[in-house]
Amino acid sequence: MTSRPGYPVDRSLLDRALAQARLSAYPPGQYVDQESFMRADEISELARHADIGPDTRLLDLCCGIAGPGRLIARESGCRYLGVDADARAIEIARRRAGELDCRFEVSVVPPVPPGPHDVVLLLETILAFPDKAGLVAEIVSVLGPSGRLACTVEQGAPLTEAERAAMPAADTVWPIPWRDLAALLRENGLRVRWRRDLTRAHAATVDALIASFDARRATIAELVGEQVIEELLVAHRWWSTWLHGGRIRKIALIAQRS
Repeated sequence: MTSRPGYPVDRSLLDRALAQARLSAYPPGQYVDQESFMRADEISELARHADIGPDTRLLDLCCGIAGPGRLIARESGCRYLGVDADARAIEIARRRAGELDCRFEVSVVPPVPPGPHDVVLLLETILAFPDKAGLVAEIVSVLGPSGRLACTVEQGAPLTEAERAAMPAADTVWPIPWRDLAALLRENGLRVRWRRDLTRAHAATVDALIASFDARRATIAELVGEQVIEELLVAHRWWSTWLHGGRIRKIALIAQRS
């Protein structure tokens, strides 16, 4: 669930095209280069509940340009490693990290970088993995004692054929029913110790992004093309429908090794 289209676009160009629209969509102080619906205070709250501090070894999977990861590193002083398959995104993340104690690697996930890691972070990313069982098993294998998975999850039934045909980049949209996720976590020795429903807040955020993208449509299209902005708007409208209607619920959670 991101503000990215469903086909390859130069990430630095896309970041420049969408930056002002994204900034305008969030309340003051809540935009931190995130490419998703999370606000800065929601990111910080998740990090606090995951007990991320100066000595924490934090692995941020599919970090993109790492806006949330850089926020967490700045606030906590943790030992941060961000991983993403997009080399241009990692290039942006490295540049913007400045003097922060952050490392970045270009790598496809899975596999997951070897640990041990104290916390593995997946923000609005689990959605993109159809094989969630394999992903969770790999994550648990690299967690240290009392290691935590800090993530957001899109809770709901799989997309229908009609939804899949209409949704851009539907091959990255794989919701999961809560009972299935809960069972998967238990089977891998993880206990949910904190959970928060973000559905209502993220419905408001996606609506603000739609309005902001639409208001700047011509300017964005000049940089990245009409197809990109059209795909973004279509995808975000689907998310607005799903979140407002309860078709999909957005959950933030911390699961810890038992």
